[in-house]
Amino acid sequence: MSFDGLFTHAMVSELKETVLHGRVSKIQQPYENEVIFKIRSNRKNVQLLLSAHPQYARMQLTDIPFENPTSPPQFCMVMRKYLDGAILEDIQQVDNDRVVEFTFSSRNELGDIQNLVLIIEIMGRHSNILLVNKQENKILETIRHISPSQNTYRSLYPGAEYKAAPKQEKADPFEYNKPLTLLAELSFKEKVSWIQQSFQGFGKDSAEELAFQIDSHPEDAPSNIFQKFMSSFKNNTLSPTLTISGRKEFFTPLNYTSIKGEKQFFDSLSSCADRYFGNKAERDRVQQQANDLFGLVKTETERNEKKLVKLEKEFQQTQKADRYRIKGEVLTAYLHEVRSGMDKIVLDNFYEENKKIEIALNPRKSPSENAQAYFSRYQKLKNAIIHLNKQMKQTKEEIHYLESVLTQLEVASPRDIEEIRDELQNGGYIRKKRKQHKGKKRPASKPDQYVSSDGTLILVGKNNTQNDELTMKTANKSDWWLHTKDIPGSHVIIRSDDPSEKTLEEAAMIAAYFSKYRQSAQVPVDAVQVKHIKKPNGAKPGFVIYEGQTTYYVTPTQDLVQKLRK
Repeated sequence: MSFDGLFTHAMVSELKETVLHGRVSKIQQPYENEVIFKIRSNRKNVQLLLSAHPQYARMQLTDIPFENPTSPPQFCMVMRKYLDGAILEDIQQVDNDRVVEFTFSSRNELGDIQNLVLIIEIMGRHSNILLVNKQENKILETIRHISPSQNTYRSLYPGAEYKAAPKQEKADPFEYNKPLTLLAELSFKEKVSWIQQSFQGFGKDSAEELAFQIDSHPEDAPSNIFQKFMSSFKNNTLSPTLTISGRKEFFTPLNYTSIKGEKQFFDSLSSCADRYFGNKAERDRVQQQANDLFGLVKTETERNEKKLVKLEKEFQQTQKADRYRIKGEVLTAYLHEVRSGMDKIVLDNFYEENKKIEIALNPRKSPSENAQAYFSRYQKLKNAIIHLNKQMKQTKEEIHYLESVLTQLEVASPRDIEEIRDELQNGGYIRKKRKQHKGKKRPASKPDQYVSSDGTLILVGKNNTQNDELTMKTANKSDWWLHTKDIPGSHVIIRSDDPSEKTLEEAAMIAAYFSKYRQSAQVPVDAVQVKHIKKPNGAKPGFVIYEGQTTYYVTPTQDLVQKLRK
């Protein structure tokens, strides 16, 4: 579902109950299009997220932790200048549209009270966040600058005159009280179209739900059904719902019965939005930050896969080595029968009873030189076997390592990306940047923490550097270690010397989830105590060997992993 006007109306009501009259204690801009206001309200600290992301624009309270960049962007610095310590006086939706105004009161440099309005426009790729001085009708800053050449209707940049987004000439559904008899005569598709064209704030999913309710209750007047539908928003009797239908997910302020699938209900719209947007927005950020790494790792993997195919073909050729040795030995045994100038000879093969063997000869060489040539070719292929076996082993290890990095990129959070980038630089896959001026050192990230149903701590490495640190240094020898069997994935540590079978199964589910086969069923996961783990000298980051393991077969689910997350 889109973040339509009805969902926006409901979210405004939720935010009024939670953050109205709160004081801004901190402002962060973790990503280009998103700003976080930490607000102290009702003796609680909450995070208000405003996002102008082209796909995931929204406003909500969030419990998701965000990494603060080492240097704040321009928009963030302006927000801090004007709104740090400000009081949130009012929150108003404009005409049931996806435009919301947050009114703040703060003191200016002279100590006088000033009222500033922070406006969020949730409009897909045209989404924006603006700080406006309404008294002067001037824009102080916008998260996305729009020049006159980009938009002839209005310009959005510091110092420009503020002009509101164009209004749609549609009825306000909260004020509408005319009969809707026309709807009874329309088809379902026509109903949906008419509702969207007539009422402000109705997204497609909301329009389909109202049309579905009208069609499902032909005995009732459409006007009554419409008023009943709107009363849930007017009275704030909502039921935030996430519906999972196949691979698609829908978030709605009510349980929309027109959307079929598995239902999950939430205590608040914000917690529902966190569940829906959290992973999607984070995956998008990771994709943006690590786009070059994805390309690099995939290219290196393909190059090594081609190399392995070539090596395997060469190895097949070496299987002829014994043929050359046999021909050399048979030729040596029957040298007295070989005459100079012969180009071939057929002799008894004493390695295969009652069988003959044809041996090609170089007429320009003596019989003994021909025999020696076969022994030379045999020795050359024998040496090649040793070399090729070594090369194939190294190439397979390289492919396995690159696949593990790709898997980690696919499940990484934005804060994990730079550590993976450092790992690839240390491995020589990326050229190291020249040392820059010393600044704020980025703290090393820590393994993710989970807690099993019986309260046992479970640690999960999110990159190969973390995996090595976690398994070889952090874990006790008596702790239990889990990893998908012969499948790239994370190292998982159970901080217990005698975990319950339930804990082992849950840890196996986590290991399967953070692996290449996270979408598969019956994923094999090995479990063994850390004391049985060894890291070979010169092995790639994250690579270990072990013995004495027990293998579990599990089907990972995202809901269980999120439930166990500490």
